[in-house]
Amino acid sequence: MKLSINKIIVALGLCALVGFVSCSDDNNGSSIPNPSTDTFAKGADVSWITEMEASGKKFYNTAGAEMEGMKLLKSLGTNSIRLRVWVNPADGWCDTDDLLVKAYRAKNLGMRIMVDFHYSDTWADPSKQTKPAAWVDLSFDDLKKAVTAHTTEVLSTLKENGITPEWVQVGNETGNGMLWNDGKADINMKGYAELTNAGYDAVKAIFPNTKVIVHLQNGQDNGLFRWLFDGLKANGAKWDVIGMSLYPTAENWKDMNNSCLANMTDMISRYGSEIMICEVGMSWDEAEASKEFLTDLIAKTKSLPNDKGLGVFYWEPQAYGGWQSYTLGAFDDEGKPTIALDAFRN
Repeated sequence: MKLSINKIIVALGLCALVGFVSCSDDNNGSSIPNPSTDTFAKGADVSWITEMEASGKKFYNTAGAEMEGMKLLKSLGTNSIRLRVWVNPADGWCDTDDLLVKAYRAKNLGMRIMVDFHYSDTWADPSKQTKPAAWVDLSFDDLKKAVTAHTTEVLSTLKENGITPEWVQVGNETGNGMLWNDGKADINMKGYAELTNAGYDAVKAIFPNTKVIVHLQNGQDNGLFRWLFDGLKANGAKWDVIGMSLYPTAENWKDMNNSCLANMTDMISRYGSEIMICEVGMSWDEAEASKEFLTDLIAKTKSLPNDKGLGVFYWEPQAYGGWQSYTLGAFDDEGKPTIALDAFRN
């Protein structure tokens, strides 16, 4: 599916209104240089951004000038954008069309892109991995086919619009598998491995050079990671990168970072995998501590042997002012970035 006229209007209208983004009208993006893939990824998950814009939320630099959100984040040192995709969300946000709009904007800013498949109609996380409504009654074989078809459809849409994600997550925070109960790891590790491979193979069929991430919560928990990846390996699962989330507080971030470094080092030694910190966050009003946490975590990730540490992504830093009751962003109540994001400048 080529980007529709309506979606182009949505994608570029905001850019034109705020007047700060060099959005190209070249659908193939031939005038936009491909971002370097050999540098450390300093990223932000901004999946809420179109929904926030539609609700009237605006973003400002520290001088008070309004800016388009992705452009603002790039000016602060980020070079990568992460975007989630749901199968058939009730309100339409984060479906394939919405993903395409945001990916199109990121590409035209020269940003590297990560796509995060939840394989659900809504949030998939450690507390729930709910099948899409349309997949509930499928046999296991048909469930694998649905994973393949959905992955293929979404990535083909990006490819047809000249967009190549550098990384793709097969599942989100799958510390106990995905698509429960068929893929619930503690009762069916083999099923989880087969579903992971269905996603992995579909990604490689569209984008052979894109790296596939298996992403777990609690990056400080080495026992969880060993249990899950030992199980996946024993059942023939495939992945390129091990992804981690890390959400410390201002009081415990030093211990959490040290434990995360030990876990990252063990994952490299045990599986030879590359590492991506896919999600981090800290309370927006603990900005100084958040900056110290991010600076230290970036340094630790960069210190991993043989450049196995690929990058660090902040989850929804642009969320502010009580948006969705989320308080772990990195913008203040006036829509300006806090000093936490200064960690991405270096």
